[in-house]
Amino acid sequence: MEHLTRNPDSTMSHSSSHQHTDEQDLLLVHRPDMPENPRVLRAVVLGAPNAGKSTLSNQLLGRKVFPVSKKVHTTRCQALGVITEKEVQVILLDTPGVISPVKKKRHHLESSLLEDPWKSMESADLVVVLVDVSDKWTRNKLSPQVLQCLTQFSQVPSILVMNKVDCLKQKSVLLELTAALTEGVVNGKKLKMRQAFRSCPNTPCPSPVAKGPDTQSVESHQRIGWPHFQEIFMLSALSQEDVKILKQYLLAQARPGAWEFHSEVLTTQTPEEICTNIIREKLLEHLPQEVPYSVQQKTVVWEEGPSGELVIQQKLLVPKESHVKMLIGKKGHLISQIAQEVGRDLMDIFLCDVQIRLSVNLLK
Repeated sequence: MEHLTRNPDSTMSHSSSHQHTDEQDLLLVHRPDMPENPRVLRAVVLGAPNAGKSTLSNQLLGRKVFPVSKKVHTTRCQALGVITEKEVQVILLDTPGVISPVKKKRHHLESSLLEDPWKSMESADLVVVLVDVSDKWTRNKLSPQVLQCLTQFSQVPSILVMNKVDCLKQKSVLLELTAALTEGVVNGKKLKMRQAFRSCPNTPCPSPVAKGPDTQSVESHQRIGWPHFQEIFMLSALSQEDVKILKQYLLAQARPGAWEFHSEVLTTQTPEEICTNIIREKLLEHLPQEVPYSVQQKTVVWEEGPSGELVIQQKLLVPKESHVKMLIGKKGHLISQIAQEVGRDLMDIFLCDVQIRLSVNLLK
């Protein structure tokens, strides 16, 4: 299978020789080129499918996604990215859509869908919770799955990253969101935000109490925020400056420990996997409950077009006629919207024009 390689002029081209791929394989097999006093941080990135995980990861990595073909670290979690600077290595771990056990049982999903997110949590040194503040529907509270994860692994330090703040016209909204998502407490201190509580002048606002680890009995399903974040970062993932501040923080949190990867490895996902994951992410976002999990994805075209653009065609195979209709949407509206969104995300990641065609077929 051909791979995308990165040119110095930051456009993408196809590598006809296998030299690049082999180099990457060797980097994964070889012992990491560790300095004398290596430090490492394993950070899990948690967030709704559309919160901007891929864009942020790419920004932190310096906007490149490297293909790595063979899976050498099969037992390890999928690394969205690896940041190596001087003696520090930060490994960004993905959590493939956190799903509730009830949904799993109801839809007979394979258990790996359920276990993978927790697996990356078990080895995490830090949890990065990403919230897209431009999304009116999801921004006022953390999802039940994210809260469940934070509660279950409350011993792991966590930070809140509020993304796309540049889209907010009113800064007062940002204050209200911060108060809600943190329950008014950050790093054990109450937030001083009088104006954030203007929305409820006559009703006494619940004053959050910082709780010790032994008083974790608060029902997590009543919660909408998490009062144990160590830090809050407000950023536009598109602003280099904002991203740099977050990156410096991550590097500073690293502790003495062995590196896992060679300093030149940037991700353990191939471009094809990245593309498939992003399509899957959009299906999860746009389709009701169990439907996305029954979709099989098959890449049929992956090639360079006449003007150097990346041409991708993927077939989405579904078991039921009703799912076909649902996925295509009225007058083909939904499937073309999904293709547009995927195309935009992939352009951000691969830094080249991307033409994507999705077709929906009934599983024979």
